[in-house]
Amino acid sequence: MQEIFISGTTLPEAYHKALVELENKGQLLDCSDWNQKQKECAMTVHITEPTTEPRISRLIIGGAYDLQRYIMELLNGILDFRIGKGWDYTYHDRFSRYLPFVIDELKRSWESRRAIISIRDNEIDSKNKDAACMQSIQFFIRDNKLDCMVLFRSNDLPEAFFFNAFGLIMLQERVASGLGVQCGTYTHRSNSMHCYEKDFSLLANYVKAINAKSIEDLTYCYQDEWDELMADEIPKIQKLTEDLKHSSDL
Repeated sequence: MQEIFISGTTLPEAYHKALVELENKGQLLDCSDWNQKQKECAMTVHITEPTTEPRISRLIIGGAYDLQRYIMELLNGILDFRIGKGWDYTYHDRFSRYLPFVIDELKRSWESRRAIISIRDNEIDSKNKDAACMQSIQFFIRDNKLDCMVLFRSNDLPEAFFFNAFGLIMLQERVASGLGVQCGTYTHRSNSMHCYEKDFSLLANYVKAINAKSIEDLTYCYQDEWDELMADEIPKIQKLTEDLKHSSDL
């Protein structure tokens, strides 16, 4: 399998580089599970300053509502109530219970290599067509900063990667705050970084935009821009959550 390493200062910079590399170097192969072809490679995306602006790429599927809802699902567990009611898991349910261990372990020893959370549940995921894509999250304190490294077995680059990485960087910020340190690097590894055939034209158009426009024309700032837009969507998301809870209880 083609192995690609991406490095960038910010999340959008690294994401855009990843899109270009997958378009140009991804291997074309069949994906019989989904009855289409895909472009695929193994990819590691390393971001040296994940909280530096600009933090939002314009080349994403969805807007402020979608990103805010994802953050609330991932970090706050607003849909954890659906486990056992059609869902087998949420990422939040699988990692949140172990965050106290991570913080305690890194307080015990800032040199620790043990602050890791396994996301995969072999008992459930080995029987599930929609098995968890994220496999593990590991934290290190190096140079007095909190580094975060995540592993995905599979990641859809144009459809899922940006939301995944943005949310996990926010998680990194929360853990760093709990430890009283700043965020360090963020590294996102996918053993199968891919784009499905249905999105080939989307990927190609994204790459055309990246090659033709400056980074300023392809990004937004999160602070004092998208954070306010996202905050405006919270009441709508909270109402949706309450409606879903009510319907699931009927």
